[in-house]
Amino acid sequence: ELFVQYLATYSYKHGRGKEKNALTYTDLSHTAEECETFQFLADILPKKILASKYLKMLEKEKRDGEVREDGDEAEEEEDEDEAVGDSVGS
Repeated sequence: ELFVQYLATYSYKHGRGKEKNALTYTDLSHTAEECETFQFLADILPKKILASKYLKMLEKEKRDGEVREDGDEAEEEEDEDEAVGDSVGS
């Protein structure tokens, strides 16, 4: 009980709570992210993002993963070509 009260009070004082006269989830997540004392709560109180931003992030990661895989395959093919060329020349 005391811990939750301390977290709420700290978040209210160091967030935008005073401006709005309210404690928001954003204040709590910001406290968890920025304050070393509450760092262990960062996974429990992550920053909120819009679903559209999350989907764009997933798409980008997927595209980056495909580009890396294609790049890896091209490098493997080049390595195989060099190995074949070396063995033919021997």
